[in-house]
Amino acid sequence: MFYPKRQLTVTWIAALLAGCVLHFLYQWWPNAVTALFSPVNESLWEHVKLIFWPFLGAALVLNRGRPGGTRPWLLVLPLMCALILALGWVYHVMLGGEAMWVDIAIYILVMTLGFWLATRFSGPFKGIKWLLPIAAAIALALLIGWFTLYPPEGLLFRDLAAVGSWLPLPC
Repeated sequence: MFYPKRQLTVTWIAALLAGCVLHFLYQWWPNAVTALFSPVNESLWEHVKLIFWPFLGAALVLNRGRPGGTRPWLLVLPLMCALILALGWVYHVMLGGEAMWVDIAIYILVMTLGFWLATRFSGPFKGIKWLLPIAAAIALALLIGWFTLYPPEGLLFRDLAAVGSWLPLPC
């Protein structure tokens, strides 16, 4: 699909800024609704929301009036969420990093990669296999909601700001 450069750039910047605002939304206005869209703590999993919701919003805005246009964006969305988790795991857990500028750089890198990848696909997007990205995005949204309300045990869901991010080394 073709997207005008200006529209794509403005939407990319808006998505980045939306993620920045979402990062603090729960702190400013703590309730169950904002918890679904904003990280409630500094866990790796909670930061998936900063990629998921702004990117989904950008996909819907850019593809308004384009039947099937959101499908490549929905295909890229779970990959971006997995990438932000993987990079966060490597940086925070394996390397013990705590620099905010690295987190911001990772966020910008993943969001930029997502916008680039989504624009590399071209249609037509038909058939049953193109329902899979829609199902994956819905499943990811449901997991975000479920794990926000009922966070399981594990380092992926632990507030790294409170406990530190170093992975305990085996003796």
